[in-house]
Amino acid sequence: MRIRIKMLGLLKKISGKSEFFLDLPSNEARLKDVIEGILKETNALREILLDPEMMDPRPNTIVLINGREMDLLGGLETAIKDGDEIVFIPIVHGG
Repeated sequence: MRIRIKMLGLLKKISGKSEFFLDLPSNEARLKDVIEGILKETNALREILLDPEMMDPRPNTIVLINGREMDLLGGLETAIKDGDEIVFIPIVHGG
């Protein structure tokens, strides 16, 4: 299965690419499998993409699957299909 990944902002800068394809071995992949695949390819994103306590991207990143926010679809357990597009948008915190 092949999916398109888009990285915006700081995630783009760290990964060195704004868009790439990720091949997953299973046709029954979930969003959490996609994130694991991304981190295997670009481990430098681990500290930025995932909250270290929760091991979840939601505190730091908006994740869109085919234009819909991940929590509307099932969170990390959202089923991913061949040809899906997943966009990662970092959240900028200030204080």
